[in-house]
Amino acid sequence: MPNKYSMSNKISIANKQVYREYEILEKFTAGIVLYGTEIKSIRQGKASLSDSWCTFLNGELYARGLQISEYSFGTYNNHIPKRDRKLLLTRNELRKLERKVKEKGFTIVTIELFVTDGGLAKLEIGLARGKAIHDKREDLKKKDTAREIERHMKK
Repeated sequence: MPNKYSMSNKISIANKQVYREYEILEKFTAGIVLYGTEIKSIRQGKASLSDSWCTFLNGELYARGLQISEYSFGTYNNHIPKRDRKLLLTRNELRKLERKVKEKGFTIVTIELFVTDGGLAKLEIGLARGKAIHDKREDLKKKDTAREIERHMKK
């Protein structure tokens, strides 16, 4: 029987639009530097990854536009909901990402925010290239044909 402190209810907040807009070439899991009220809000599921991306500032990777709502039981010590949050990766991963981002057409996008069994918040990020309009249309056609095939298989 799990005790009241176990993370049996998995918290996972996904950026659903990222796969529509970008082609993900490589994924990384990064730790996030958070305040106490921020992790409490994430555990309540009050975060949003829409309109968020990653950028380099002074050789360090930051998540921008990541919305973590204020903690409902927070006092005057509550955090700023849309502040830049530092991401924790190994030095080799940071160098690799920084080199790729300097090339034309590459960006770093946020894919999923989740809490591990140990209670740590992690952010899955991806090295991505933007999709052209015809690529998006092609993906929609593939989904439609797969749905049609599935319908015919059921009959």
